[in-house]
Amino acid sequence: MSDRVKYVLEESRLPRTWYNIQADLPQPLPPVLHPGTKKPIGPDDLAPLFPEALIRQEVSLEREIEIPDPVRDIYRQWRPSPLFRARRLEKALQTPARIYYKWEGVSPAGSHKPNTAVPQAYYNREAGIRRIATETGAGQWGSSLAFAGALFGIDVTVYMVRVSYNQKPYRRALMETWGARCVASPSNETESGRAILAQRPDHPGSLGIAISEAVEVAAKSGDTKYALGSVLNHVLMHQTVAGIEAMEQMALAEDYPDVIVGCTGGGSNFAGIAFPFLGAQLRGGRKVRIVAVEPAACPSLTRGKYAYDFGDTSHLTPLIKMHTLGSTFTPPGFHAGGLRYHGMGPLVSHVQELGLIESKAYPQTACFSAGVQFAKTESLLPAPEANHAVRGAIDEALRCREEGVSRAILFNLCGHGHFDMQAYMDYLSGKLVDQDYNPQELAMALSGLPSVG
Repeated sequence: MSDRVKYVLEESRLPRTWYNIQADLPQPLPPVLHPGTKKPIGPDDLAPLFPEALIRQEVSLEREIEIPDPVRDIYRQWRPSPLFRARRLEKALQTPARIYYKWEGVSPAGSHKPNTAVPQAYYNREAGIRRIATETGAGQWGSSLAFAGALFGIDVTVYMVRVSYNQKPYRRALMETWGARCVASPSNETESGRAILAQRPDHPGSLGIAISEAVEVAAKSGDTKYALGSVLNHVLMHQTVAGIEAMEQMALAEDYPDVIVGCTGGGSNFAGIAFPFLGAQLRGGRKVRIVAVEPAACPSLTRGKYAYDFGDTSHLTPLIKMHTLGSTFTPPGFHAGGLRYHGMGPLVSHVQELGLIESKAYPQTACFSAGVQFAKTESLLPAPEANHAVRGAIDEALRCREEGVSRAILFNLCGHGHFDMQAYMDYLSGKLVDQDYNPQELAMALSGLPSVG
């Protein structure tokens, strides 16, 4: 048998629906609250930011949501994405584990983000919207929405976290090539950005700040809506195309995961691979151990508080219950920019509170070490964010070796690292160091959580 085995579905097997885990939760998700009244918000409260179709998906309790044909037509450019058995990595680790990975780097933007960027652009176009404002960390989401905006004739403005704006110029170039405007955040274009810069002119930025800027632009502009690349329910649901395909591909392999590992920042990649399997378990199917892996420098699941908080730094968003480090918390500038968010998606936070998943945190040098080992054995260079899942999967495989047990391990290799070569150069030259958050800053941010009865 070949050292590397690929499981590919026929194009006709492209999923026709997204999976909504809210239909199967043993306890409902806590409601989103209005920051003034502390009462649950209604669809009208979200109308300034999102088109009606996405608002309906956000609150839906239906198990399956149909994927529109125009979205499926674009998905066909890279979906179904392949699933690989990492036999060369298994051999290098001398493990009895069976390691599988879903390869989402085959999309035009090189990551899993177009899975939600395309439907979000489509629903906005159908609602007559021609302008969208958004944020991005590492640039994978920003470039994906730029790609989708070009397909549907929508102007896209991206507020990119300043530290990543400087670290990753090629992601910025990709956005601009697809016609988007990319702005370093915090910027002087918004009241939110100017307020942050007045306090600290050299602020490195954060996803919370970039969200504030994009939300402000959308809220103040009658012709502009807002799009988010993670965290929200409809975003996580769009990503389940990956997990739905993976279930069928695991069947082709005549196997089923015992462990699922996912890198986790806001939750979209993790939910995309894990939620379809978790939903099957909740409906009486086979139990799976599910592990969310996050950066030790921004540990919302492992160190954050489960509480109501704002989704942005300037407090322009509603209150959502999630694992949070505090909306004013600024993570250090580690290279996995897509994971530098102060909170975690409400659905991911909720299933952890229910004991359905577990979480781990790793420093960045340990993750890059895993990424280099993966590249040497499996030939694919992971993005810094994806390295967290690789690290988690390798540790699970080593655990199998220590215990002498063969388990099937599945993870989502959510994107390639071709635009992250400076990070790899720093790692290979010994310049990449682990960064930790400031405990005092974290304590201060958590002390400012809103009071909700």
